[in-house]
Amino acid sequence: MKFTLSWLHQHLDTDASLTAIVEGLTRIGLEVEGVTDPGAALAPFRVARVLTAERHPQADKLQVLSVDAGDGPMQVVCGAPNARAGLVGVFGAPGTYVPGADITLKVAAIRGVESNGMMCSARELQIGEGHDGIIELPGDAPVGDSYADYAGLTDPVIDVSITPNRQDCMGVRGIARDLAAAGLGTLKPLADAYPDAVIPAATSVIPAQAGIQTRDGSEGAATSASPDSRLRGNDAVEPVEGQGPGPEVRTETPGCPAFYAQGITGVANGEAPEWMRRRLTAIGQKPISALVDITNYVMIDLGRPLHVYDRAKLTGPLVARAATAGEQVLALNGKTYTLTVGMTVIADAVAVHDIGGIMGGEHSGVSDGTTDVIVECAYFEPEAIARTGQALALTSDARQRFERGVDPAFLDAGLAVATRLILALCGGTASGITRAGEPPLATRTIAYDPDLAETLGGLAVAPERQREILTSLGFAVGDDWRVTPPTWRRDIDGPADLVEEVIRIEGIDKVAPVPLPRIPGVARPTATAEQKLERRVRRAAAARGLDEAVTWSFVSEAQAAPFDGGAFTLANPISEELKVMRPSLLAGLLAATERNLRRGAGSVRLFEIGRRYLEDGERPTLGLILAGDRRARGWQGGKAAGYDAFDAKAEALALLAAAGAPVDNLQVMGEAGDAFHPGQSGTLRLGPKTVLARFGMLHPALLKAFDLDGAVAAVELYLDALPAKRGATGFMRLAYAPPALQPVRRDFAFLVPAALTADALVRAIRGADKASIVAARVFDVFERDGEKSVAVEAILQPGDKSFTEAELKAVADKVVAAATKLGATLRA
Repeated sequence: MKFTLSWLHQHLDTDASLTAIVEGLTRIGLEVEGVTDPGAALAPFRVARVLTAERHPQADKLQVLSVDAGDGPMQVVCGAPNARAGLVGVFGAPGTYVPGADITLKVAAIRGVESNGMMCSARELQIGEGHDGIIELPGDAPVGDSYADYAGLTDPVIDVSITPNRQDCMGVRGIARDLAAAGLGTLKPLADAYPDAVIPAATSVIPAQAGIQTRDGSEGAATSASPDSRLRGNDAVEPVEGQGPGPEVRTETPGCPAFYAQGITGVANGEAPEWMRRRLTAIGQKPISALVDITNYVMIDLGRPLHVYDRAKLTGPLVARAATAGEQVLALNGKTYTLTVGMTVIADAVAVHDIGGIMGGEHSGVSDGTTDVIVECAYFEPEAIARTGQALALTSDARQRFERGVDPAFLDAGLAVATRLILALCGGTASGITRAGEPPLATRTIAYDPDLAETLGGLAVAPERQREILTSLGFAVGDDWRVTPPTWRRDIDGPADLVEEVIRIEGIDKVAPVPLPRIPGVARPTATAEQKLERRVRRAAAARGLDEAVTWSFVSEAQAAPFDGGAFTLANPISEELKVMRPSLLAGLLAATERNLRRGAGSVRLFEIGRRYLEDGERPTLGLILAGDRRARGWQGGKAAGYDAFDAKAEALALLAAAGAPVDNLQVMGEAGDAFHPGQSGTLRLGPKTVLARFGMLHPALLKAFDLDGAVAAVELYLDALPAKRGATGFMRLAYAPPALQPVRRDFAFLVPAALTADALVRAIRGADKASIVAARVFDVFERDGEKSVAVEAILQPGDKSFTEAELKAVADKVVAAATKLGATLRA
């Protein structure tokens, strides 16, 4: 929610500084995300007068101007058709950055004539879309002064993060009300918040308007008073008593329980006034036309979305109804949407013109030639708006407000403000008001005890101060402390909510920090076995030089697809890029790897401990990515070297060892899955079925899906598959007891079949004499003439006495025999 400081002052009578207002907003729960000064970029530009204008000697469409910006004449070459002697405009001197053109001015020769700076258009200064000519200012504009100061473009823009429960603060007036309650000023009456020529002063209570035609949804049925005609206090604005009956409208769906409308004939839809366009532009809203800008302005100002229809483009009455399957509407964003049964739409006798509460249609939209309009002010059911917007993947400012819930008692006042603005700025004659249906005005009363502020909120606040706070926020507080929330606060549900209101306005910083009571005795360890395991693995990964990443638990459908898709798709995702619960941690890590490599990282070594979300539940997992250069180029190492499958295997074994897995008993097998390269990957298993980890190089197709070039190694280690630790779980380690005698090393070289894996050969050698052989490893492999040779080092550990030659030969014979059973033969 963005607004300017002057816009806030329209509703809040205050002398507080910008700093005090920003601090006050955050203190009462309306967190300020940032404050920008639009005048900072325009500070170098000055008001200047064109003294002379002569035709360029080398170009028919250029002129050579003599410009005075307060420092005497300067020569400027200009191509604007409206440049002429005597014109007062905006000048940028050499060295000035032009935001709309993204250039820095300098002295330059244009067709052989020197030019010192430029006269600027509205688009070049990003204050409008005009680019047909340079800005023209009144003749009495002060030459040499700052243009930003002269034009009032130094108004700070405040950006506030509004939580979903604070629908009342989706308008500037709601924010002003909160600040007034916090003691930072006085909330002005709504009728005083606009120029007197636009909205004259109104009484505090709107009386029933005799003679205003209304409808309750059926043809010809009318009542004499609005259901929300008893607006309270300074939010009152008297409806416009028009001439003749109002437009014919009705509502036929629970999705739109109330539909108010007023016609205006004879309007001139030109450009909105400069003050309105400036405010809308400052917060990122593009000015379009007076009629459209008025509805956008009221929506931002009062949190009340409206819509204006070109009456000449409608056939028959406007009806709020449920859509039928397959109906289509071309929305104002230029896209066509296909509707489903139950969606709320606004239609006439011929077609759908509006996705109710979200976006209007192009066909009935106003244009420069519009003369007769219908102003719609309706109440749409929040849950229905949310479902429709989600189904159509369509967002808008109106949807943001309607799905949070707008004030149901502000229909008459909202329509009155919009109508008065149109009459004042576009002219015309208003009709009567048509009111179809009834807004949900039922109120609830909450029994409240002022002592709850201290027992629940931790802050003792005097009862009368609490009454003052609640009253200033619009709550009705009875003598018996029965509290009625205002209609604009649908989030208030019980006494705890009232405590929150009191504490945030009184000051949450006043709540004293109170430590939790300490239980007597020695604290017991509370970490679970799973938490301890994750800690060990995390420390081990960090010690090996890996950087920990924390990625989203959600990924896009495209990122989940290479990992067999996701078992769970969110019904209401934050965005389309965060729609699927991740089936693999590698998806998020690969996205992070791509970002790091794109930003110039030479080597990426990332790991993450988190959950995979599968059909049978959540699975604790460690994911690991190795990308880029394992070794940078250098005079000792030569060319840079990348990571390979053996690097991934080494990381997997090291982390499994840190986790307490029996790595000496693991088997290396294939079938790492489609995400991995079939010839450069494998699995580490405890037995043929229990997979503890997958490792290896990722498949090129997977890397392409994540926009990655080059080879990438990866590991997925399944923490929930690790065997549970048996016996005591204490913190003490066993005493280190090295063997008394040195080990004996023996090398064996075997000619092996091509299908025999090195892992199978090593396991067979280790099992040949388990009492003597404590380790074995492959240290050499070569192929020649179609034969494959594998050299294995076996480590024998003597016990209480050294091996004899006979004993060593016996062990060697057992090794050869075990290898022979696998088809291997000892090399001569």
